[in-house]
Amino acid sequence: MKKILVVVTLSVPMALPLLGNAQDNYPRTPSGKPDFTGHYDISTLTPFERPRDYGDRLFLNEEEVQSLRDREMGIREQDAIASDPDREAPEEGGNIGSYNDFWFDRGNDGFIIDGQYRTSILTYPENGRMPARTPAGQAKADAAPKFAWPERDGAWWLETGDQPYDGPENQTLAVRCIYHQPATIPITPRVYNNLKTIVQTDDYLMLYIEWMHWARIIRIGDEHNSEVLATFDGDSIGWWEGDTLVVETTNFMDQPYQPSDGKKIVERFSPEPGGGLIYSFDVEDVDYTDRYAGEMVWPRSDQVPYEYACHEGNYAMSATLMGARVREREHREQNGSEE
Repeated sequence: MKKILVVVTLSVPMALPLLGNAQDNYPRTPSGKPDFTGHYDISTLTPFERPRDYGDRLFLNEEEVQSLRDREMGIREQDAIASDPDREAPEEGGNIGSYNDFWFDRGNDGFIIDGQYRTSILTYPENGRMPARTPAGQAKADAAPKFAWPERDGAWWLETGDQPYDGPENQTLAVRCIYHQPATIPITPRVYNNLKTIVQTDDYLMLYIEWMHWARIIRIGDEHNSEVLATFDGDSIGWWEGDTLVVETTNFMDQPYQPSDGKKIVERFSPEPGGGLIYSFDVEDVDYTDRYAGEMVWPRSDQVPYEYACHEGNYAMSATLMGARVREREHREQNGSEE
């Protein structure tokens, strides 16, 4: 059967979302809200904390921007030099280095907001540097598992009573491939794995963090859950203020079974003229002597994050624990102890 398309023009005003603003070309949801759905690569040469030489200065001049680029390119060129196949074995106990440059992704440039390059992601305190911890906050940090333990010879922990290598649970959450806070909330760039994916509906925003394949679920227009339902990335609710999605997160957990009292993070996601978004955060944390805040640009990307299979084929954890057992056996043999 032949179908006929009939177009009818109505003169009756229709209740359509108002799009008359600076972001007319930004993608919108059917309800008229900015549609942040997509992939973002937040790699940047702009540092999280401001170099002390800049003091309270928020912006870079052109010479400083070029120096930032040149320094990064110089580091990449040096780190990309092929290793000498005839080199000697490293000195016993020496530093054998980290990944080669192929694995790092720090970006190619700093980001621009309002036409100017920033000296740091942090904008408060005014010096662009993290505030000091409170005595209680420092004590908590000292007691938490560490990635790098003091460089001492032998099984020093048998003498101090520390338990850094008793089992996987004594390692950091990142080393255990469970959770990586700096990549998750507030979201900051790392040396690699900087892709973020957003899937948005009217009621939810899912924010997929490439590092540790962590998915944050933000409920829009809801209330916070009970404080007893604490999680590593907290409990996030959002609401719209014009074209900005405001997200408030509470009910954090510092370590397994250790809720973090007195911590609240407010994030803002706003359309950016280049098609990406501007991400900002404001953190109130009783473990610090002052709040801290920052902002950066998230450019859209055509790259797709793959599974972050952190422990697949990774012998680091078992090798670490086995190495500790060897050190402990040597320590007991040297000290005539059979324990």
